[in-house]
Amino acid sequence: MDTKIGASDVIATPNGNVGCPPKLGATCCVQSSVVPFNSSEATLGRHLARRLVQIGVSDVFSVPGDFNLTLLDHLIAEPGLNLVGCCNELNAGYAADGYARSRGVGACVVTFTVGGLSVLNAIAGAYSENLPLICIVGGPNSNDYGTNRILHHTIGLPDFSQELRCFQTVTCYQAVVNNLDDAHELIDTAISTALKESKPVYISIGCNLSAIPHPTFSRDPVPFSLAPKLSNKLGLEAAVEAAAEFLNKAVKPVMVGGPKLRVSHACEAFVELADASGYALAVTPAGKGLVPEHHPRFIGTYWGAVSTAFCAEIVESADAYIFAGPIFNDYSSVGYSLLLKKDKALIVHPDRVVIGNGPTFGCILMKDFLLALAKRLKKNTTAYENYHRIFVPEGHPLKCGPGEPLRVNVLFEHIQKMLSSDTAVIAETGDSWFNCQKLKLPQGCGYEFQMQYGSIGWSVGATLGYAQAATDKRVIACIGDGSFQVTVQDVSTMLRCGQNSIIFLINNGGYTIEVEIHDGPYNVIKNWNYTGLVDAIHNGEGKCWTTKVFTEEDLVEAIETATGAKKDCLCFIEVMAHKDDTSKELLEWGSRVSAANSRPPNPQ
Repeated sequence: MDTKIGASDVIATPNGNVGCPPKLGATCCVQSSVVPFNSSEATLGRHLARRLVQIGVSDVFSVPGDFNLTLLDHLIAEPGLNLVGCCNELNAGYAADGYARSRGVGACVVTFTVGGLSVLNAIAGAYSENLPLICIVGGPNSNDYGTNRILHHTIGLPDFSQELRCFQTVTCYQAVVNNLDDAHELIDTAISTALKESKPVYISIGCNLSAIPHPTFSRDPVPFSLAPKLSNKLGLEAAVEAAAEFLNKAVKPVMVGGPKLRVSHACEAFVELADASGYALAVTPAGKGLVPEHHPRFIGTYWGAVSTAFCAEIVESADAYIFAGPIFNDYSSVGYSLLLKKDKALIVHPDRVVIGNGPTFGCILMKDFLLALAKRLKKNTTAYENYHRIFVPEGHPLKCGPGEPLRVNVLFEHIQKMLSSDTAVIAETGDSWFNCQKLKLPQGCGYEFQMQYGSIGWSVGATLGYAQAATDKRVIACIGDGSFQVTVQDVSTMLRCGQNSIIFLINNGGYTIEVEIHDGPYNVIKNWNYTGLVDAIHNGEGKCWTTKVFTEEDLVEAIETATGAKKDCLCFIEVMAHKDDTSKELLEWGSRVSAANSRPPNPQ
């Protein structure tokens, strides 16, 4: 049955349980009776606004510019659509990224070229993370296309396609709307493509078109169908047969979930396979948050040499391993140093299955494969039993003495105690990657980070967007000082939106992750008075509370205040840390990535 997106199936805010976000849309009937709009509502701008609301977008992140102002008027006029003004386009894109992680789809609106090229970096990140994101740009007046005119906000050439060409590599569909007759078709095709492909799309709308009525916009848009992707039945049966034979003869198989469980909508199927098979299950670092960590046979994060304690030993000593939706890049493989053997691996991609050195089965959906395989595997708990035998509970960091400077490992021990089903963790690129990986997520606790693209500063905008979408959760963001300096401005927007996130700003004076890869004076940054800066941004408007912590006693008091008297405020806690206070995992990972980066050229 086709999936319909329309007015009768607006997407509810997800419950935020650990796992994949809900699939977009629900089956519904096309309504035969539709009420015509008056001319002020039958415009291109209102049609686009209605479509956004219908697919589950209730907040659009924007930066105004002269080419999009009329369009913004029509977005504001749409009931159920809230326009969130951001301080810059990069953060608007990051916010739409964070929003899509919670809600399933996000949207941003910027102006032509100067806005488009500014948001481009965030769109590329969303593309790498397989997030459906609608990037809308207010474009030139439709009369200017095909002329020899030079417009402002361009590089001074009469060619208006520069922005479009830039977006072609980081979006799955591009629509340039400069004619009302095909605007309806272009907009609907763009939005449906974003949902089907789970990638960003680009829509440019001529600045003189948004307010013009047109017959194609005179009625409530008919829900459009998203034809479901189907597995090849014979191929699926053959793949399951071969996989079952491969796994059932193994002595101690394991299974590892990766980030593409999300785009495959296969999180629940992965858990069902784990339940049926009895295998020990782990996640790759980018898959954290997609697999329930309260599962009785969960053994942690598999990340090669920097894995959770005892996890790598079990995974790498297994005689068969299922990897569902992995991405093996230089960072996730710790500089290509994983001790895995191809002939032991069963790799399940979103649309194909690769078994060892043997056959590849295409046109097979991950969800279908995992569910079918669950019915064919013999129960085998050997790997988990081995893990249970060798497992030694982690120790606790040494307690800080009275007045002793706070250590980062002590900080994260206290953050661990804050986590519940009512919280979500946003981890910035840097040492927070490693410290947050060690957090044990309770059932229902959200978790997001951007590992594939790894753009520093992502977390500020993403915190804004995620908190705007997941109103049932309190976001806990862990951000380094170097990253914060890139995108700090939109703390202002968090205050305007009345958000109550808790930001832990880890002030250690530089780009710590880069220090461990390759040190140099460029990794030292100018220190800021971060609490003073946020206080200045607050400026008495909205609810905000800031503090600096130097010791464990300070931290305990700050957390008590943030979760108690100031629970309705945006809480900013600046943690003063030593410049060399890093996780042991970063030290190991940095040296291996450095070795991978510095490999000499192959002989010619």
